[in-house]
Amino acid sequence: MKNIRCVVLLGGCLMSAPLTAAQSVSGATRPVQIEAGKSAESQTQSLQYEAQEWGLSAEEYARFEALMKGRRGIQSPGLDPLTTLGIEARSDEERRRLAEKWVQQEFARAEKELAFQREVDAAWKRLYGQILPVSLGTAGATAGMVQGTAQRRQALFVQAENCRACDARLATLLAGKQPFDIYVLGTQGDDNRLRAWARQKNIPAERVRKREITLNHDGGLSLQYGLTTTPVVMQQLPDGRWRPLTP
Repeated sequence: MKNIRCVVLLGGCLMSAPLTAAQSVSGATRPVQIEAGKSAESQTQSLQYEAQEWGLSAEEYARFEALMKGRRGIQSPGLDPLTTLGIEARSDEERRRLAEKWVQQEFARAEKELAFQREVDAAWKRLYGQILPVSLGTAGATAGMVQGTAQRRQALFVQAENCRACDARLATLLAGKQPFDIYVLGTQGDDNRLRAWARQKNIPAERVRKREITLNHDGGLSLQYGLTTTPVVMQQLPDGRWRPLTP
């Protein structure tokens, strides 16, 4: 009888072991399921936040992300959601709606940047009134966008040294009295060098202070536009983009 009791007790032990293990597995699974749920909820909230930032629905932003994982992402890396969806629009109405939203957002962005640029100009005048100001780089394009198509600017890309053609093109633009932005290659980001170049080329300091002309380091911008020679004049289009002008 003692042996039988031992067997029964042993059987009870053997039967209880799987139950404990199952309970353990169930307990371990529950936190994983909770964490997965939280992760999915977090991703949904992130998607909704990003969509709201661009004035899009969550479905539209999800489509943007899907497009950027495909051919469009390879062809146009870094493209913003509105432009991406506008290019890949599925109807004329959708394209028109996205274009209007893009213009509204760009206008608002430009106004904010221009407001800050005005404060920078005022601060520069207060603190360093006798020193020629160097532009933030986007000030000219921003001003042109806010002021409208009648004030669309031109941008001149020139070499800092040894470029007679650059000097000739600069003289032509200066004589025209139209607002334009100058991007100088070869300054190595040195503001003093850029100012010295401007003085050497007799660029009117008053026009620079009024932002009719802005002085900018090229900073690789010409490479972004695919420019391989100088001088080059770029014209701003109504949508804010730039294109090279023929000589």
